[in-house]
Formats: sequence, C-alpha cells, structure tokens
Amino acid sequence: MDKKNTTIGVTLVLAAIAVLFFAPRSPAPTQPSNAPASAVAGNASIAASSTAAPSDSAYTAPTRDAASSRVVTLANDVAEIRLTSSGGAIRDVALKHFPAVQGETRPYVFNDLHEDPILAFTGFPGLGREATYDVVTSNDHEVVFRTVLDGKLEVTRRYTFTDPTKPNGDIYRLRHETTLRNLTGNTYALPTAALSLGTAEPINSQDVGLNLNVTYYDGSNASYLDRSELAGGGFGRLFGAGKPPLLVLNKPDTVVWAGVKNQFFTAIYTPDSPGSGISVRRVQLPAFRDTQRDNVGISGAALFTLPALAANASYSLQGYLYVGPREYKRLDKFEKHEDLIMQYARGFSKYFLSGIVAPAENRILNLAHSWVGNWGIAVILMTLMLKIVSLPFTLAASRSAKRMAKLQPQMKELREKYKDNPQKQQMATMELFKANKVNPVGGCIPVLITMPLFFGFYSMLSGAAELRFQPFLWAPDLSAPDTIGHIAGFPINIMPLLMGITMIVQMQLTPTPSVDKAQATMMKFMPLMFIAFCYQFSCALALYSTINGLFTIGQQLVINRMKDPGPVGPGTAAATTASAFARPVKNVTPKKKR
Repeated sequence: MDKKNTTIGVTLVLAAIAVLFFAPRSPAPTQPSNAPASAVAGNASIAASSTAAPSDSAYTAPTRDAASSRVVTLANDVAEIRLTSSGGAIRDVALKHFPAVQGETRPYVFNDLHEDPILAFTGFPGLGREATYDVVTSNDHEVVFRTVLDGKLEVTRRYTFTDPTKPNGDIYRLRHETTLRNLTGNTYALPTAALSLGTAEPINSQDVGLNLNVTYYDGSNASYLDRSELAGGGFGRLFGAGKPPLLVLNKPDTVVWAGVKNQFFTAIYTPDSPGSGISVRRVQLPAFRDTQRDNVGISGAALFTLPALAANASYSLQGYLYVGPREYKRLDKFEKHEDLIMQYARGFSKYFLSGIVAPAENRILNLAHSWVGNWGIAVILMTLMLKIVSLPFTLAASRSAKRMAKLQPQMKELREKYKDNPQKQQMATMELFKANKVNPVGGCIPVLITMPLFFGFYSMLSGAAELRFQPFLWAPDLSAPDTIGHIAGFPINIMPLLMGITMIVQMQLTPTPSVDKAQATMMKFMPLMFIAFCYQFSCALALYSTINGLFTIGQQLVINRMKDPGPVGPGTAAATTASAFARPVKNVTPKKKR
C-alpha cells in the first residue's frame, strides 16, 4: 500500500510540474497609460514610435495604408469594422465591449498593427494591399469594393453583416464574397490565392504567447501552428546547432476553417469550399513600453487553389468571417467546429479529458453568471456545483481512507507475520480489507475526479474572454493574478496563498494511511509546490481551488465525526485465510482395487 500511495504522490508532483510547463500563464492586467494618445498605438500596450529592430531576418514588419487610401466603416452595437480601399479588405476591428486597457473606454482593436488587412489577397500580384479598390457601395449593412486588373480581370469584394437570429449568424460575424470575372475572350489562369487572416499580437508585455498561434481545422482535427515554430532554436541551440528561424511556414492541407488568435480574441475565416493550405509568419511589432522585451505577433493566411477562368466566366470565393472574443458559447453554435480554436484539448490537458470537461465547465460558469451577474460569485457557484456532483465519490473515498488509516497496526502485524511469504501476506491483507469494507484503491478516486476538473478549468480560463477585466473582491481582473502590491519587486498575490492554506488544513484533517517517511515529507511540501506553480496564474483558478479546498475541509470535518466500526484484527479477519494455508490437505486419491 505504501508503494501505491507513493505512486499517487509522485503523480501529483508530476502533474503540478506539468501545470508549470504546459499550462498557459495568465498575463498581468494592463494598467492605464499616462502617455499622450498620439504616442500610443491602437491598443495602448505598445508605443508606435519605439519600433525595435528585428533580432533576425525571419520577421515581417507591420504596414500602414497609403495616404490616399479610403476607409469606410461597418458598425453595429458591438463592433466597428473599418475597411480600406488598399486591398479592398478589413483594416481592423474595434470591439466596443472590450476596453484596450482596464479603466479606459477606448476599445480593443484587433489587427491594429498588421502585415496585411484581414481577407486581403497575398501572393496575388496586383490585387493585394498595394492595389487600390473603388468603393461601390458603403452603408451601415454592406460595403462593396471593385477593381480591374490589367483590364482583364474584374474583382468585386462584398462584406455584409450576418443576421444573429439565423444559423451561422452572429453579431461578430460577416458574410464575405469575392467574385473574379474574366473580361477577355481567352482562358485566364488564376494563381493560388491566399486570404489574410490578420495579425494577432500579445495581450501585454507579460503574455509569453502560449495562446498566440494560427489554428486551422481539416475536417477531422484542429492543428495549432505556434509562433515558436518559426523561431528556430530547439535543443540543438545549446550546442550551437539549433534550427534557423523561418520567414514563412507553409503547410499544405485541407482547410475547413482557419484563424489567428491571442489569449482572448480571434479572427476565423470559414470558406464555403475548403482551402488547400495555410501560411504563417511572425511579425515584428513595436516594443512594449514597460519592458525591453521584443513584441512579436503572428499572422496567417488561408490558401486556395483557384480554377482557370474560361472566356467571360467568373468564380466566387465565399465564406464567413468572425472577428471577436474567444467565447465558447458563441463559437460552439457554428456548424464546422469553430469552437476548437479554444484549444481546450491541447497538449498535456487532453490526457485529463479537458476536451470534454472544459466545455461543460464553461457552460456551467456562464449559467451561474446568468443567475448572479458577477463572475467571481459565478466561479464560486460553479465550484460548489462540481463538488456536489462529485460528493458521493469523494465521501466513499474519504471513508475508505479513514478506515485504511485505522488498519495500519493490523497491516503492520500481517507484514511481520508473513514477511517470508508474500502470497500469504497479500491474501491476509485482502481479507482484512474485506472484513472492514475498505477499498484499497479508494484513495485514487478523489485524484481521478479532481485533476480533470482542475485541468479542464485551467484550459477554459486560458481563453475565457468573459473574465477579462472582471473584478472580484480585491482582484481587479479575474483572468490575471490578484496582485495587491510588491515587496522588493516581488508581487504579492493573496488568492494563491489562501489556496495553499486550505491545502495545509486538508492535510491535517485527512487520515494518512501510509507511514512512509519519504512520502509524508513529500506531501508536506505539496502545498508549497502548488503555491509556487500557481502563483502567477489567474485569480479565477486560485479562487476555484480555494473554494474547492474549503468545501473539502468542511466535508472532512463531517467525516471525521462519523463513527466507524472498530477495525477487525488480523487474528480474526485473517484467521480463515491463515488457517487455510496451515491446515493439512486431505488425501482424496481413490484407493487402488485389489
């Protein structure tokens, strides 16, 4: 049993280490700026005048519209979509309900600094951002651009808001249509076209970019192309032989939809007909004001193989474009699994069923918020709901652990009695468990239940735009650490400390069936390890863990007051087993006939 308990302890340690290395950290909240507006880029986390030189050649630089460009606007209650005649595409999208900086009213702007406008042609000479399109129609509902390439190819680009009450409609979603018409009497060969997905940038200087990637879905699985895949390096870098950085990463594949995203916001293009590949680049953005770190974004493009156009024939590229928050409840209603951009089941978390648990927890969290109207209280209610659902399992496991602890003297006696006969020792031990109604693997159940909930909740928080800038108690932002101050530059986060205290109290109240000193020492340090690993994680995760711990403490106090029948001694429970080995076996061989 000591080996089993040691295995569980080691598993917990490895899981905590996995959280440290594989789970995304939550960035600290962006504080209001005192810099003049003219010196601050659209999202106020970067200074437009402080562009850093690229550290290698594998970057592209953000571009600006030509001075002669015309900008027209589509707007509704939640978004202002600014379209540019340079490329006949979407320059940027201001999300009205999401401030760029906490405490300010200026909205967050997606694709503010970019390699290309969203849905601009790339790799199609004469039709990209260098081309000037005429504005044919511009009103509150629709914008239409038109241009003619070399007098041979007419290109019309149409953008229309979708109806949120209809299938595939949403207030953050557009319908897009690009029609190419051959104006000549001959066949016109079209090149492979790429439509830009836009450029995503880190949320702030504390964002290490673990959610910054280009995602696409091939009809079966979602693939995530991280910014780090273009950075080169790797283990070989330690020996001076790392991979060189890539200027562009091209991947041929079926593309049912593709998107570019950061921690909280995304742009997703879902064409009516699948694309043929994906292209990814890193973009060197202006440096962050508050640190000297590079600010590197990521841009993507979906590739499409276009047919040759017969004389006077036309071909249309059509699809839906979503630019808005990463909210599971919105993306889940679309028909082609666009919700996979939430990356709930990616990396280490998928082994803990996060792809199933995280969506369910997101629904519970939103349901709880619809009742109380406060996201912090919603986290508490969600935690209590999950604890109540798992209560029968944890009660059974806790009672089993309590009984197991009482059996330690009897188990020790059996180990001494049958130290030379492991088979008899095992059988006598199992008889002892049976007589006392103890499940020898019962202590694993809380671990198996709690860890998927923990990893699922963490995966959900990694992109929960609903929690961004939502205050609770002393925490200004549930999606970031609840830092209340600094001591010698070290942040003071209260909620992870409360979480650690609840873990320590739980350990004091919970019976420990093992007497292994090494394991006992390791378990004593577990709260400190979890505090260290979770210290810079989001306040919502620490709040969830703290409430979970408080509930478990109350539960354990009740269990400890419950009376259990006294343990049966090995001399009675195991007597039958022991005597079975001790009794001589009767000879039942038939006598020979004379």
